[in-house]
Amino acid sequence: MKIIAIVAAKGGVGKSTIAANLCVALRQAGRAVLAVDLDPQNALRFHLGGNLQDIGGLSRASVGGTPWRDACVQGASGVHMMPFGLVNETDRQSLERQLAADPNWLSRHLDSLDLAEETVVVIDTPPGPSEYLRQSLGIAHLVVAVTLADAASYATLPMIEGLIQNYCAGRAGYLGHAYIVNQADGARQLSKDAVRLVRESLRERVIGVVHKDESVSEALAYGRTVVDHDPHSLGRADLLACAGWVEQRLRGIGSVPR
Repeated sequence: MKIIAIVAAKGGVGKSTIAANLCVALRQAGRAVLAVDLDPQNALRFHLGGNLQDIGGLSRASVGGTPWRDACVQGASGVHMMPFGLVNETDRQSLERQLAADPNWLSRHLDSLDLAEETVVVIDTPPGPSEYLRQSLGIAHLVVAVTLADAASYATLPMIEGLIQNYCAGRAGYLGHAYIVNQADGARQLSKDAVRLVRESLRERVIGVVHKDESVSEALAYGRTVVDHDPHSLGRADLLACAGWVEQRLRGIGSVPR
């Protein structure tokens, strides 16, 4: 399997939106895709057409000792996904103790799924430092960091760079990281200035800028991604360009160790 971790230094940057749209775009490109929601907010299912009444997911499976495979579902988007699931606070703490006690927790559970070698696993991680993020970075072949075109997000770039450097650099099978600048507003000079600063700072690591587009929010209201929802939207075109970069990177790496 090829593992992509979607990360962000802080919440509210559209990380799950990016993760879901990349999943759908990669599936449309012919890839076998599994979306794994490691964020306790359990929001990825909203984007991928999951059953909103279903409380199951990897968290409940882990706490209950049942196989992850049993928690895998297919959303209306056609993408197979592993929701985080809904658990109470006691069970969430129990789950996080499992992660802290077993550095190979995530790797072991993914291996148990016996996925095909070419399957792309896209992991949506919680914002900021966490055990979920640490384990995701520890096994990812590719990391995509999501940031906004604003001063607050720009200030968090050193933190996410530090986390990636700490858990990824020099590891066998690690192929690098890239950034997507989300919700850029071409009508606001401040937003344009922020995009310029991010590009100057990160250079070729910025693989795309996704412009602010009401079609993205509208798609979510229908439980869909904008890639599926509006073929003429600017946001869709931006996201497809980002997915194209990821797809090209995946084509070029062949079989990679983990």
